[in-house]
Amino acid sequence: MLIQVVNPNTTASMTDLIGRSARAAAGPGTVVVAVHPEMGPASIESHYDEALAVPGLLAQVAVGEEAGAAGHVIACFGDPGLDAAREVAAGPVVGIAEAGMRTATYLGRTFGVVTTLQRTTGRAWELAGRYGVREQCRTIRAVEIAVLALETDPAARARIAAECADVVATEGVDAIVLGCAGMADLAAELTRRVGVPVIDGVAAAVATVEGLVRLGLRTGKRGEYAAPLPKRYTGALAEFGVPDPVAAR
Repeated sequence: MLIQVVNPNTTASMTDLIGRSARAAAGPGTVVVAVHPEMGPASIESHYDEALAVPGLLAQVAVGEEAGAAGHVIACFGDPGLDAAREVAAGPVVGIAEAGMRTATYLGRTFGVVTTLQRTTGRAWELAGRYGVREQCRTIRAVEIAVLALETDPAARARIAAECADVVATEGVDAIVLGCAGMADLAAELTRRVGVPVIDGVAAAVATVEGLVRLGLRTGKRGEYAAPLPKRYTGALAEFGVPDPVAAR
């Protein structure tokens, strides 16, 4: 089984980190390929970043489909382009926010999210509502560390650990969800330090996709997630046009 994990930003070092976490979570016989687009933002920290990351993300999903990927993971906590990716992929596509939050509800009554910047918390709350776990999500905290600074700021790990510990102490949550793919390597250490399960959405999403594929399940293609309608695109997006299969014969 081949699973493609797509980091929607263009930072190769983050893709490498994500790939290590993803491969550690995969079961025997599963090959994980971690990739990032050739175009797009270096990190995703705003609605603007997210919108401009989606074309490159979808192009990479198409590459994975051609390579025979059985499923895909979108490794950004905003789950950008998730619905569109489900339209163009044959196998299941899972975002790390959805996987992380749903996994937390299996492990306890309540959970908290610890993420990077305060400006991204509104999106995280929106997703908690979309995924039906708003009631279980007690809080979403930001450590005010930029995504790329997770790799370079020597105080980052300590600040994230302190925030996780405070969420457990003040909110009484049963689990923590890490709200950035760039935190993927922290989950095991933080679980030991704060005394509750700390969930890396990358690992959770890989396990979810792997399980769905092993069960022989795919995204339903009868309605909303059917293939995009044939349509011409122009300008910089011309290559994303959908050809008419009848006219192409």
